[in-house]
Amino acid sequence: MKTDKYQRSKKTLKYHLTAGAAGLLLTLCAVAASTYAWYVYNTERHTTKVRMAAGAGLNLQISNAYDGVYGSAAVLDSFSGRLNPVSTNRISGGFQKVLGFTNGTENQPNLVANLFGKGDYSDYYQTSLFLRSNGAATDIYLTDIGFEDSDEENPISSAIRAGFAVHRPGRNQPQEKEYIFEISSKKNPQAEYNTATGREGYVLDSEKRDGTTVPFQPYNQNAYSIYDKNTGEVKKKEGSLKLCTVSGTADGTEGTPVQIDLYIWLEGCDEDCTGNLGSQTLKNLAVSFAGISE
Repeated sequence: MKTDKYQRSKKTLKYHLTAGAAGLLLTLCAVAASTYAWYVYNTERHTTKVRMAAGAGLNLQISNAYDGVYGSAAVLDSFSGRLNPVSTNRISGGFQKVLGFTNGTENQPNLVANLFGKGDYSDYYQTSLFLRSNGAATDIYLTDIGFEDSDEENPISSAIRAGFAVHRPGRNQPQEKEYIFEISSKKNPQAEYNTATGREGYVLDSEKRDGTTVPFQPYNQNAYSIYDKNTGEVKKKEGSLKLCTVSGTADGTEGTPVQIDLYIWLEGCDEDCTGNLGSQTLKNLAVSFAGISE
């Protein structure tokens, strides 16, 4: 925010901003809920169209390819497919989905998930961004994950997750870190705490395939940095989460790019992921990055 204190701190620290916008149109349809809050698509074909653009600031540049054109924006290809509810506590461990159901017993829903398998690439959205600096080394933060629900009374955003898998600097480098965010603090008014534990906050264990759930807490807006839309300035706050650092030099020499894979999925174990969201759409989703050089 634009305060006297902030203006004073501005004199001692240099903040450089890059703002990114990701437009996602997610068309989702479901017909049944289970013990794990999963729901199932009907047999019609559903299309998800994804277009992404990201802007860059003074010293942070972006591209959709490692050796591509870097600049203030990158527009990524649309994605067509069918998003199915999947679950994971660790992106690198893979996603799982329900492959089969059985009849529920006493104190259970009519349909109970009982068979789990590997999620297909078409079940969720994945793309890659490449960030680099043409100035000083820059720390990368999120400033916002914005979204628009098709129906505020039935907010599908309440069950959407955004995952960021950060690779080591350089071409075709292994993944080094990952972060999973919830995009909304909204609650589905028809949510059911019907996971295996009967409580919220559990997802499928990526190391097992028998329906075992583990407690998991995604990051939320408390991990963002603060961006002033009026001045274009950004600053950290207590709890701001640094995703990575892109290298650079004071003379403007381009640093080594860092690959960040972005995943968007419907968390099938979220208690908010129930049948009333089946006809709803996440009309768009915008991811904003910030680069801070100190």
